[in-house]
Amino acid sequence: MKYLFLIFLMNLLHQYTGKSLRRYGSSLKSFEDIKNEIAGYTNIAKAIIDLAVHGKAQNRSYERLAVFADTIGPRLSGSKNLEAAIKYMFSALQKDGLENVHLEPVKVPHWERGEEFAVMLEPRNHSMAILGLGNSIATPPEGITAEVIVVASFDELHKRAQEAKGKIVVYNEPFSSYGETVQYRLQGAVEAAKVGAVASLIRSIASFSIHSPHTGGQSYQPDVPQIPTACISVEDAEMMSRMSLRGTKIVVHLKMCAKTYPDSPSFNTVAEIVGSKYPEQVVLVSGHLDSWDVGQGAMDDGGGAFISWEALSLIKDLGLRPKRTLRLVLWTGEEQGGIGAKQYYQLHKENISNFDIVMESDEGTFQPSGLGFAGSAEARDIVKEIMTLLQPINVTDVYDNADGTDISYWMRDGVPGASLHNDINKYFWFHHSQGDTMTVQDPNQMNLCAAVWTVVSYVIADMEEMLPR
Repeated sequence: MKYLFLIFLMNLLHQYTGKSLRRYGSSLKSFEDIKNEIAGYTNIAKAIIDLAVHGKAQNRSYERLAVFADTIGPRLSGSKNLEAAIKYMFSALQKDGLENVHLEPVKVPHWERGEEFAVMLEPRNHSMAILGLGNSIATPPEGITAEVIVVASFDELHKRAQEAKGKIVVYNEPFSSYGETVQYRLQGAVEAAKVGAVASLIRSIASFSIHSPHTGGQSYQPDVPQIPTACISVEDAEMMSRMSLRGTKIVVHLKMCAKTYPDSPSFNTVAEIVGSKYPEQVVLVSGHLDSWDVGQGAMDDGGGAFISWEALSLIKDLGLRPKRTLRLVLWTGEEQGGIGAKQYYQLHKENISNFDIVMESDEGTFQPSGLGFAGSAEARDIVKEIMTLLQPINVTDVYDNADGTDISYWMRDGVPGASLHNDINKYFWFHHSQGDTMTVQDPNQMNLCAAVWTVVSYVIADMEEMLPR
């Protein structure tokens, strides 16, 4: 018996000479086998690229988005516009012939900014460009008139705490990166209130400005007084900083009429192409349908939502049906902290073992360069190989980590995740501002993004085994 086992072992080693043995899914499979399986999708990948970039579907995602954005406009959580957007997409997905089109109810925050303005009264009269930050309270009906203290950091604020009492704190924090600088928008009101300020005005979290305020979310703390808070343009923040450094007294009158209402009913919008062999297993592609209440929400996140829809349309148009279910989810309430996605996760997490990968595009649909990926080393190797199918459009890179508020719940629990990686050099020029309109979008770039999104999602959905975790 011992000799028979040795002969078997020698034959096995000979069979896999030069190949690395890894466990993919439930069976022992070499990486060479995986590479060969992926190479078999070369023609399908080319067909997807040709249809999206050069064929009848050329510019379709852009044109669909343009009609949607021009018709509906911005789509704030809890608003009539968001309700209209969801109804619009529900009907559009049905007309597109997708399967299992349905709405999944959730509760989302409902905040409205109302009338708002700020005027510098000293040293001269100057109307300031402002946008109240999400969930901000209102000023008293008569507004707030107070002297300004300008700081460049939380550290400076704390060092000058005695000066800040009874004043409006203006943050003139320099933009380094969104991840670092956004802390001033999120926590600026709380930190200002801790030192006795009556309001806070935050320099917009933007890498470029044409006197344009950029809104966004912010959070109060239960044990800290709530004060009104808004963003102001980079130009106004820098001007007041210069004035302050010269020793000039600055007085501002601020009025905000924001209101917070009880949570409103809303929906995540879902459509599918049902899998042919493993319909219970899911590859999820997504973007969020809600936006802030300025501009058109075309970039954030109309583009991501519509290339995700386009992925299913392209696959349907080519007569393809992957082995696993390809599921489109258009999230609601993302801008308020992934509210719709969190409720979706709670509803579906009992089936987490059947989620193959979760994908979200929410950082623009500009010139694509590759895919951000979060998952095991073995899964990353597979995704890198899949990306070689996109050589015809020169989009083959795989980057560390995947970004997406709405898919974070799944990735935290070990489900592989992916996000579109594209040129975001100008993303924060328009982010959460009146400038987020269809003018920002480019049809050719959206075609390429749609091709990337479709090839990756289809191949993963159709491979014989799920990505290893």
